Amino acid sequence: MRNYLKEILETKTFVQTLITSSGTIVNGILGLIFYFVLARSLGPVSFGVFSASVAVLTLLGDIANVGSDTGTVRFVGKYINSDQAKALKFLKLSLEVRMISWLVFLVAGWFLVPYLVTAFFAKPGLILPIRLAFIGVGSYLLFSFSTYALQSLQKYWVWNGVNIGTNLMRLLVTFVLIYFGILNQTSALTLYVIVPALGFLVGLTFLPKFLGTKNEFAVAREFFHYNVWVAIFTLIAAFGGRIDTLLSTRFLSLYDLGIYSSAVQLASVVPSIVFAIGTVVAPKLAGFDSDLKAKNYLKKVQLFTLFLAVIGVLFAIPLARFVIPFFYGKNYFDAIYPFSVLIVAQAIFLISIPAHTSVFYYFENPKLFVFIALGNIILTISAGWYLITNFGFMGAAYTVLIGNMFNFVVPAFWVVRKFTNQK
Repeated sequence: MRNYLKEILETKTFVQTLITSSGTIVNGILGLIFYFVLARSLGPVSFGVFSASVAVLTLLGDIANVGSDTGTVRFVGKYINSDQAKALKFLKLSLEVRMISWLVFLVAGWFLVPYLVTAFFAKPGLILPIRLAFIGVGSYLLFSFSTYALQSLQKYWVWNGVNIGTNLMRLLVTFVLIYFGILNQTSALTLYVIVPALGFLVGLTFLPKFLGTKNEFAVAREFFHYNVWVAIFTLIAAFGGRIDTLLSTRFLSLYDLGIYSSAVQLASVVPSIVFAIGTVVAPKLAGFDSDLKAKNYLKKVQLFTLFLAVIGVLFAIPLARFVIPFFYGKNYFDAIYPFSVLIVAQAIFLISIPAHTSVFYYFENPKLFVFIALGNIILTISAGWYLITNFGFMGAAYTVLIGNMFNFVVPAFWVVRKFTNQK
């Protein structure tokens, strides 16, 4: 075991993961400080409105993405060294797809928001915040383009800089708004919308000159043939991953929604680590040409993620009793309880990395996750409706736990069988 751990620590993947993880930790700390400051300044009710709006923004952004993030990593990572001209076509096509998708969502959504908010959330005060969320989808898509393009090129130091710089700018402007006494849920959302667009512009300067590339639609068939299943999966998973927040917005008071949202934000440190590790693992798996290489690599990644998950849970739950009242304020003390459940759920998400990334990038079978996501959304809607209406924000946390367990077990079982059958 000692030699095995030494081998893991000496791999290039571990070094690159250390780079992305260290950046993600810094980025996560900045993000947490932003939410701590915001929650304290706004109070649970306004913070609940802000959190619901951000949940809608990211939901719409993931849907409007139509699988472009995964497609960018897959094809740019695949061709950048062997056929750079073709890789640049994928970059330009990905950007164009995002912008067209956003314009469609913005025009349609602007007029539909009053009806959707009133019918589903039954909270008319959310109309303006949700409209801002539709505008923010554009900056969300632009920023994700920059980060995933940098990931596909394996420019991890730049990737770190863009993410950290964007979060730092958002935090500093928040302090300025507080200083002048103009921080409220509207100004906070406006800030959340604008800053990622600036991050996109910075990231763009570190990418190859692709905007002048011509005939990018020549690769559209290859791009969309792969992306169609990713897009369908993303559509379903985007809803499934936010069922807890959407149902909580519908059934909980804005005060309780603010309490639950604070727990969600604190637990979001783990998905950030997942993203950092996945940033390294995905292009590596896309380049493997044998099962033996892939299996050996995945074993190391599984051991690494399992270690992080166990250590994280053991430290996070006791620490939360100090962190939540100290940083969020005494009004958020009850967030300790849903957080304890959510951190276990996110630990399960962390150990799912090898299974999830191998399905997408080694076996190239995003179709599988369409069916997994369908099963997950049916499970979480059924469980969430019952649990949230009966147990409040604790029910929302239990819903996330159930969904993450399902999302780990099913693809892990499929990957093990796939490798076994290919012997």
